[in-house]
Amino acid sequence: MDDYPLFLGLDLSTQQLKAIIISEDSTVVHETSVGFDNDLPHYGTTKGAIRGPDGEVTSPVAMWLEAMDLLLQRMKDAGVNFDNIMGVSGAGQQHGSVYWSEEADSALSSLDPSKNLATQLAPKAFSLPNAPIWQDSSTTRECRELEQAVGGAQTLADITGSRAYERFTGTQIKRIRRLKPETYKATSRISLVSSWLPSLFLGAIAPIEVSDASGMNMMDVLTCKWNDELLEVCGGPELRAKIGPEPVPGGTVLGKVCNWWVERWGFNPDCCVAPFTGDNPATMVALSTPGDAILSLGTSTTLLLAIPPADLPPTRFTTSHLLSHPTHIDAHIAMLCYKNGALAREEVRDKYANHDWNRYNELVEATPPGNNSHWGFYFPLPEIIPPNVKGDFFFTSQSKDGSVVPTPVDSIPADAHPRAVLESQLLSIKSRIAAILPADAPPLRRVVLTGGSSANQTIRQFAADLFGMPAYVSEGTKEAAGCGGAILAKFAWWRAENGGRGTFEEMRAADVESMKRVADPKPSVTKVYEGLVEAYRQCEEMVVNACAVDA
Repeated sequence: MDDYPLFLGLDLSTQQLKAIIISEDSTVVHETSVGFDNDLPHYGTTKGAIRGPDGEVTSPVAMWLEAMDLLLQRMKDAGVNFDNIMGVSGAGQQHGSVYWSEEADSALSSLDPSKNLATQLAPKAFSLPNAPIWQDSSTTRECRELEQAVGGAQTLADITGSRAYERFTGTQIKRIRRLKPETYKATSRISLVSSWLPSLFLGAIAPIEVSDASGMNMMDVLTCKWNDELLEVCGGPELRAKIGPEPVPGGTVLGKVCNWWVERWGFNPDCCVAPFTGDNPATMVALSTPGDAILSLGTSTTLLLAIPPADLPPTRFTTSHLLSHPTHIDAHIAMLCYKNGALAREEVRDKYANHDWNRYNELVEATPPGNNSHWGFYFPLPEIIPPNVKGDFFFTSQSKDGSVVPTPVDSIPADAHPRAVLESQLLSIKSRIAAILPADAPPLRRVVLTGGSSANQTIRQFAADLFGMPAYVSEGTKEAAGCGGAILAKFAWWRAENGGRGTFEEMRAADVESMKRVADPKPSVTKVYEGLVEAYRQCEEMVVNACAVDA
């Protein structure tokens, strides 16, 4: 850990707070994490979250502060020399929002190095003790009101890159303003999780970064400026002041670490603080080159595609998202995001494979592509794509005409479920890729896997076969979001060292290549899945219709 300079990336995800330290060539030299459920059980979270009535899902802000204190102690105990860290950035779970109290500014600016963060900030710096996070689905009313106010879902997508989604910050703010007006009034500033983190380092509330601001339904995705009409609808005339200055791009130096970090932990006083972004854009920063499809197989399942500057038909983005790019102000990221990723896969593993991934893999490998015409859709939480479906649904393809019909779960063999959840999750993505890629985009050449399930060789091979592309993983770390945060820290420091000049690609040219090819597609299997896309769409339509009737 004596290499100099070093760069720190943090990732505040749903279940953990992670730290990644890289050297100047982007080699990972240290990793540390704190798991919320296991390390901080007194907060009563399940997989990092607290589920309330009416679809509410939150996380305690005090838990995140205590996790930061514990993380720093673990890093120190592991021999990290904080004085060598010359830049810090990172990632936060997208769409989560933190509500600062009127006392926040004074609390942040007067941090006492003899005391930890949680002791000083948790009691008084927040008007709302629990932060709404990305799994929340309580704002359906606000979503419809927001779309109606601007002329419909398509108009909203034209402006912001996305239609209204329950987890997006604008509708969360709108709901809090409606149900908790006194709390909203007492809120001085509103941060995303990604801008809350650098606020701790700066000792002052940080601005929101452009790419993560794209997930709020409040920013114009083409100009990267707040949209006054949307701010008014979501939070009234006072929201402009509460949301802070215009979003800032990645690679910006926001300032230096405040004195608390220097005196308590020995940080270098010249360590720069760069904007943190969302976990998905940070993953793009760490892993993506032209022609890559990034498939994140974490708590959520997410597909990310870099979109070069172009005239983009906005109709592409009513079920997917268009985000501003964190390091290229005129480029974008197309994103498909599914709430029921690892949550659904783990439920199937527990129920049908005795809680054992090895057994799960054996069952996947023992069933053929197409799963002997059995289909399974698994939505433990209200889903994002397709919107608001919940529950388990089963179908069988008919051999005579290829149509699909609903089937009782008892008619699906138990050993078919592990493959069924993979097929339904990834066929949903495959069925949508062509619709979100511009005609002049470079052809996709590989799928880069990240997230927890990316370590599973059976799932690696499954992804390569289904998408018809070789599968790669990063050898440096499986924590792509934290690594992307560290790279963003290095980018800000590097640009400052070069007088504010230089592109992200120029900086990355000297980095060590860390990608490893882990699976090659089998053309015969890929052909099977190409033939199943239409059957998948039939199943999905029936799931949506069934949930509409139940509603």
